[in-house]
Amino acid sequence: MEADAVSEGGAMAEERPPRLVDYFVVAGLAGNGAPIPEETWVPEPSGPLRPPRPAEPITDVAVIARALGEEVPQGYTCIQASAGGHPLELSAGLLGGTQPIICYRRGRDKPPLVELGVWYEGKERPKPGFQVLDTTPYSHSANLAPPGPGHPRTFLTYRRAAEGAGLHALGITDLCLVLPSKGEGTPHTYCRLPRNLNPGMWGPAVYLCYKVGLAKANTLVYEAELLGRYPEEDNEAFPLPESVPVFCLPMGATIECWPAQTKYPVPVFSTFVLTGAAGDKVYGAALQFYEAFPRARLSERQARALGLLSAVERGRALGGRAVRSRRAIAVLSHWPAFPAFRAFLTFLYRYSVSGPHRLPLEAHISHFIHNVPFPSPQRPRILVQMSPYDNLLLCQPVSSPLPLSGASFLQLLQSLGPELAITLLLAVLTEHKLLVHSLRPDLLTSVCEALISMIFPLHWQCPYIPLCPLVLADVLSAPVPFIVGIHSSYFDLHDPPADVICVDLDTNTLFQTEEKKPLSPRTLPRRPYKVLLATLTNLYQQLDQTYTGPEEEASLEFLLTDYEAVCGRRARLEREVQGAFLRFMACLLKGYRVFLRPLTQAPSEGSRDVDNLFFLQGFLKSRERSSHKLYSQLLHTQMFSQFIEECSFGSCRHAALEFFDSCVDKVHPEQEKPEPTPLVELEELSGSELTVFITPPEEPPVPEGSESTPQYCYDGFPELQAELFESPQEQPGALPVPGPSRSAPSSPAPRRTKQEMKVAQRMAQKSAAVPELWARCLLGHCYGLWFLCLPAYVRSAPSRVRALHTAYHVLRQMESRKVVLPDEVCYRVLMQLCSHYGQPVLSVRVMLEMRRAGIVPNTITYGYYNKAVLESKWPSGTPGGRLRWAKLRNVVLGAAQFRQPLRERQQQQQAVAHQEAGSSQTEPRLERPSPTRPLQRQTTWAGRSLRDPASPTGRLVKSGSLGSARGAQPTVEAGVAHMIEALGVLESRGSPVPWHDGSLSDLSLTGEEPAPEGSPGGSGSALSAQSMEALEGLSGQGPKASGHQDEAGTPRRGLGARLQQLLTPSRRSPASRIPPPELPPEQPPPARRSPMDSLLRPRERPGSTASEILLSSCSLCRACDSLVYDEEIMAGWAPDDSNLNTTCPFCACPFVPLLSVQTLDSRPSAPSPKPAPAGTSGSKDAPIPGGPGPVLSDRRLCLALDEPQLCNGHMGGASRRVDSGAWAYLSPLVLRKELESLVENEGSEVLALPELPAAHPIIFWNLLWYFQRLRLPSILPGLVLASCDGPPPSQAPSPWLTPDPASVQVRLLWDVLTPDPNSCPPLYVLWRVHSQIPQRVMWPGPVPTSLSLALLESVMRHVGLNEVHKAVGLLLETLGSPPTGLHLQRSIYREILFLTMAALGKDHVDIVSFDKNYKSAFNKLASSMGKEELRQRRAQMPTPKAIDCRKCFGAPLEC
Repeated sequence: MEADAVSEGGAMAEERPPRLVDYFVVAGLAGNGAPIPEETWVPEPSGPLRPPRPAEPITDVAVIARALGEEVPQGYTCIQASAGGHPLELSAGLLGGTQPIICYRRGRDKPPLVELGVWYEGKERPKPGFQVLDTTPYSHSANLAPPGPGHPRTFLTYRRAAEGAGLHALGITDLCLVLPSKGEGTPHTYCRLPRNLNPGMWGPAVYLCYKVGLAKANTLVYEAELLGRYPEEDNEAFPLPESVPVFCLPMGATIECWPAQTKYPVPVFSTFVLTGAAGDKVYGAALQFYEAFPRARLSERQARALGLLSAVERGRALGGRAVRSRRAIAVLSHWPAFPAFRAFLTFLYRYSVSGPHRLPLEAHISHFIHNVPFPSPQRPRILVQMSPYDNLLLCQPVSSPLPLSGASFLQLLQSLGPELAITLLLAVLTEHKLLVHSLRPDLLTSVCEALISMIFPLHWQCPYIPLCPLVLADVLSAPVPFIVGIHSSYFDLHDPPADVICVDLDTNTLFQTEEKKPLSPRTLPRRPYKVLLATLTNLYQQLDQTYTGPEEEASLEFLLTDYEAVCGRRARLEREVQGAFLRFMACLLKGYRVFLRPLTQAPSEGSRDVDNLFFLQGFLKSRERSSHKLYSQLLHTQMFSQFIEECSFGSCRHAALEFFDSCVDKVHPEQEKPEPTPLVELEELSGSELTVFITPPEEPPVPEGSESTPQYCYDGFPELQAELFESPQEQPGALPVPGPSRSAPSSPAPRRTKQEMKVAQRMAQKSAAVPELWARCLLGHCYGLWFLCLPAYVRSAPSRVRALHTAYHVLRQMESRKVVLPDEVCYRVLMQLCSHYGQPVLSVRVMLEMRRAGIVPNTITYGYYNKAVLESKWPSGTPGGRLRWAKLRNVVLGAAQFRQPLRERQQQQQAVAHQEAGSSQTEPRLERPSPTRPLQRQTTWAGRSLRDPASPTGRLVKSGSLGSARGAQPTVEAGVAHMIEALGVLESRGSPVPWHDGSLSDLSLTGEEPAPEGSPGGSGSALSAQSMEALEGLSGQGPKASGHQDEAGTPRRGLGARLQQLLTPSRRSPASRIPPPELPPEQPPPARRSPMDSLLRPRERPGSTASEILLSSCSLCRACDSLVYDEEIMAGWAPDDSNLNTTCPFCACPFVPLLSVQTLDSRPSAPSPKPAPAGTSGSKDAPIPGGPGPVLSDRRLCLALDEPQLCNGHMGGASRRVDSGAWAYLSPLVLRKELESLVENEGSEVLALPELPAAHPIIFWNLLWYFQRLRLPSILPGLVLASCDGPPPSQAPSPWLTPDPASVQVRLLWDVLTPDPNSCPPLYVLWRVHSQIPQRVMWPGPVPTSLSLALLESVMRHVGLNEVHKAVGLLLETLGSPPTGLHLQRSIYREILFLTMAALGKDHVDIVSFDKNYKSAFNKLASSMGKEELRQRRAQMPTPKAIDCRKCFGAPLEC
C-alpha cells in the first residue's frame, strides 16, 4: 500500500479542524503534603451488607477420600454443604464409593488459581494450560465419579496465574457447590462449571461454582480529587464537569500496604461517558496506576489499619512493608476514540517512569491537545508520532447515518453470546433496571453503549451511567429504570437490589431474583427473532478469527499496512452485528408511519400527547397476537413517546430517523432469511488516502559546541506546572472551521440529508437508462433548484403571503406535469416558510397536495409540517357569522344559476320574434351567452372554493382581489342589492355600488367578452382564478385601481362597516392588497390553425426594456467541430452530481458545455420611440383569408414580425452596452449540489444580493437559464440590473417584482450567440439574408456559391411535400464528401429544422411531425447509403433521450 503523506504544517494551514481532546485531568489524593483525614470514605450500602470479603485468594484445591480414612490437610477448608445449606456428599450410599470431599487453601505464597474445570477421562483432552488434579494429598485417586462401568472417571482441573503476577492479579476468591434439584441457583458473580460432578445414576446432580476477584487487605478508600488539569480555563461551550475525578477513579482513591518486594501492577485502562442536560455525550478515558505514598502523611490509626504497626506491641513499626496510593490520568473528548486515548495515556505513564528527558511531560500534553485534530474527509488518516518509538494512527470513522458512539457490538456479542444479547435487548425495550458489572472497567462502557445503540431508532431516556463510581451507587435504589455499569468488586460488600437484572460480563450470566418472572425472548415477533438469533450465532463463530491485540503494541509497519485490513474485517463484523439488530428493530416497527396522526387544526393543550400523535390501538392490532404483550409494554415506554414526538415535530436526529425509515422500507418481516443487501453500508478503506503526519514537539535548541543534557526526570507522575505547557501556535490562515451555517429563521436553509442524496443518486442512475425518466429526473432537479431559492424570493417579495401562494401553484403545476421529484425538499421548504410567516392553513394544503401526489412524507418533512401547524399563529375569532353569510350567498347565487336558463330561453324567443318581424337591423341583437358551469362545492370555511377557475362570459367568477383598494367599501344594503340583482329582481339599469368592488359576495356575474381559446383566462388554464387575477394585475390587463370613489354610492360607517369587516374574506389591510408576482400560466398546446391566420396577426409589442439578456447553451465540441444543442447536451449528461462533462452525440467524446451570455444594457440611452402600430406596413402584401396560400417570397414582411429585435423597443440607433461571457453549463444535478453548498456556507440571503452575478457567475447564470426555461418567477433578472454599472434601477423596493416585469428581458436562444465566421453559414441565416429579413446578427464571413436561394427553396419544397429524404439527399449531394466537401458545424437534421422554422415561423412547425418524417427519411436513405455513412456525415436525428428532454422542458427555444 502506498500512503500519500504530507507534513502537518502544509496540511493544517488551510483551516483548523476540531480538536481530538478537550481536557487532560489528573485525579487522586491531594498531594500537598497535608495529613490525610482520619475518616475513610465508605459508600452508603444500597443493599444488604455482605460479610467481609476474604483477604487472600485461593492458591490450592484438593480432593479428600473420606471413605479411605483421609483427613483434611492443615490449612485447608472443607466444603461440606451446598450454597443453600443442604448436606452434601458425593457418591453417597454406593458400595465402594470413596466419598470424595473438595477442599481449598488460601494464601499468598504462590500465584493464585484463576480458573477451574471438570475433565472426563477418555472423552477429551485437558485444555492447554490446565493441570489435572488426579490424586489426593495422600496419593489416592482423586476421581469424583462413583465406581463402576459406564461412569467416566471425573477429575478437577485448574489453571494458575503466571509467576510474578503481583499482588493485584485476579484470582479465585471463593468456592461453593450447588444442588439444582434443591432449587439452588448459581450465586451472583459466581461462575458455574457446566459439567456434573456426580454423573452416576445415584445421587443428585452437583455443580462446582467459583468466584474470581481481587483479594486485597490493608486498604483505605477516599474520594478522588482533582490534582491537575489542562487547559486551566474552561471552554465556554464545554466547561469541565466537577464529577470527573470520581469517574477517573470509580472505586475511589486508595492507600494500600504491600510487601516491600511487590511489583507494580500493570496500569488499568477504563472509559466512561458523561451525559449533559441536553443529551450530548462526553467521552472520557482514564489510566489508573499506583505510586509511592509517604508514611509521614498517615496518622497512627491509619498506619494500624494498613498493618504498618504491630497490633500486639503498640507503636512498633513492622518492617518489609511499602505504602502505595492509586492515581489516574484522563482525557475528555467529544469523540469516542478510545484506542487512541489508551495509547496516549500509556505513553504519558511510561514517560513519567522513565527518563531523564529533554522535554517536560507538559510539552507532550499541550502538543497533543492543540495539534492533533479529529480525522475529517480532508485528513482521513492521521499518524501521530509521540516519540521515536511510540505512535498511534487515527482513522476517519465510517460515514454512516447511525449516530456515532463508543459502542462495541463485537465485545457485547463476545461477552454475552447470542441468546443473552437478545434477552438484554428485550430488557432494554421494556425499560427494565439493568446492572452490568465486570472486573474489566474498560469493557463496561463499550457494552453499555452497545445496549443503548441496539434499540436504534429509540433513544434511552432514563438514567444511564456506563461506569458508575461508588459515590453514585445510590442510583441502584432509584425507582426508575436505568442502565448502570459498575465494577464487580462492589458486590464483595453489597448484595444486588431485588428488582434489578444483573449481567456479569466475566461469567456470561444473567442474575435475577426469583420474585419476578424471567425474561423470555418468546414474546418477540417470531420470524424476526429467528433471523436475529441465526445471524448472531453465525457472527459469534467468526469472532475468533480476527485480530484483537492492543493497537498500542503494534509496530509502525503494522499500523501502515496490516492495520487497515484487520480493522476492516473487524469493522465489517461490527457493522454486520449492528445491522442484525437494526433489521430486527425495523421489522419490529414496520409500518409505524401509517399510524402517525398529523395535526390539521389549531393546536390545543394536548396536541403533543402521544395519543394525539400516534394511533396506538391501531398499531397494536396490526401486530401478531403472540407479541401483543411486548408491544403493550413498548408503546408505553418513555423512549417510544420520545420517538413519536421526534417523528412528529423533528429533532436533531432527523437524518438518522430518515435512514431508519429507508431501512423499514427494505425489510420484510415475513421472511425467514435476512435481505441480501446490508442495511448498514460499510465504505471500503482506500489504500491511497491522504495521511497526515504529526511530528513530536520540538526539542529546545542546543548551543553550538555543547551537548544536550536531559534535565527532566520523574519519580512518579509529576504535579503539572503551567509554565511548562506550550502555548498554541496560531498558524497563518489557520482559522477555526465554522460549523454548518445556521441561517436566520427568516431564511431557512433547505438541506438534503445524506440518505436523500444517496436515494437521489440511485434514482438518477436508474433514470439514465430510460429516456423519458431521465428527462423527468432533470426536470425534478430543476424545480428543486427553484425551491432552494424560494426563501430569498419570498423575502424580497412585497407580499410574502402571495409569494407563498405562488410557490403552492408551482407545486400544483409540478403535479400536472407529472414531475418526478428526487426528494421532498420542495414541500419541506414551503412548509418551513409557512411556519415562519404564519400560514398554517397553507401548510395543510401543501400536505394535502403532497398526499394527492402519492408522496408519503418522510420524518424531516413530517416534522416541518407539524411544527408549522403547531407553532404558527392561527386565525383568531369565531367564523360563525361569516359562515352564515356564506350560506346566504350560496343560496342567492344558486337561485341565480337556476334562473339563468330561463333568461337564455327568453332571449332566444325575443331573437326569433325580432327575426320574424324583420327588425333585426334596427334593434340590437342579444347574443346567447356561453353555457355556464354548475356551482362548485365550497371547500373552505370562508365560502371560497379551493379551485375556482376563471370563467368566460355569463359564468359566476370571483371578483377582483383589488376591489377593496379600487372602489368604495360596500355596505350591507349594497351587498343585498347585489344579491337581489343577481336573482333578476332589480333591473340592470345601474347599481348604487359597482359589482367589482369586493362587496357582500365574493362572486359576480360578468358581462365581458369571452376569453379566447388557449388564453390564460380560458378553460385550458391550469391555474385557479386567484392566480389569474394576480396575473391580470401583474401584466396590467386587469381592471385598474382608481383613486376616487364611485359617485353613485357612499360607504356607511358604524354597523355597516363592522359587518363588512366580518364579510370580507381577507384579513389584511386594503393597502397591502397589491398584485403579487404570480406564476406564469402553463401554456396549452397551440391549436391547429391556418398559417395565414397567425401570419397576418401582428405580435403584441411590449414597452422598452432597460436591459436585455441573451442566453444560449449551444456548445462546440472541439473534437469533431460540431455544435451540440441543448437537448443533446442534456441527454449526454451523466447521472453524477460531480461530473461536469457531457457526451458529444457525433464523436462520443466528453466535453464541458458552455452557457453563453450577452447582456445588452440600454439604461444610459434616451427612451426610444414607440414602434409603429402593427399592420401599418405590409398589410397590402398580406394574403386574403380563404384564398390560395401565399408563396414564400410574400412572407418576408410577415416573418419579420417574428424577430424579437423589432419588438423590444431598441430599434432606432440607441446606444447599448454589450457584455459577453461564457460559463460552464451545469447539469441540474451538479448545479443543485453547488447551490446547496453555497446556501449552507453563506446562507440563503446570498441569493438576493447584487454581488451574486459577479461572485458566483456559474451558479447565477445557470439558475437564470433554468428558471426562464421553465417560466418560473425569480428575482435573478433584477440582480442583473443591480450588478451592472450605470444608473441605479428604479427606487421601488424590488424592481423585479413590480407589476411591470419588462425592465429586464431574458431571451433563450437555441443556436449560438456569435457564429464562427470561419465555418459554413447555417442555412436558416442564408434564408433570412436572401429574403432580406432583419436579423439579430449579420453573417460576418463569406457565403459559398453552392448554398443559393434555389437550393434553399428546393429543400423547403421537398419538406412541404413530405419528401424529407429528398431534401436530405439534396443537401448531402450539395455539401459533398467529408474530406473535400463543405463542413457544417450543425447536423443535417438541425439545418433542415432551423430552415423550416425560419421560413414558416416557429409557431407553424410541428416538431413532432417533423421528427417523424425525418426518421422515415433516414430509414429510406439508410437502405441505400448505409447508416454508418449517414452517421459519419451527421445526418442522423437526435437520440430518443434528447427528444424526450426537449419535450419535457416545454416549448422549443428561439432560433
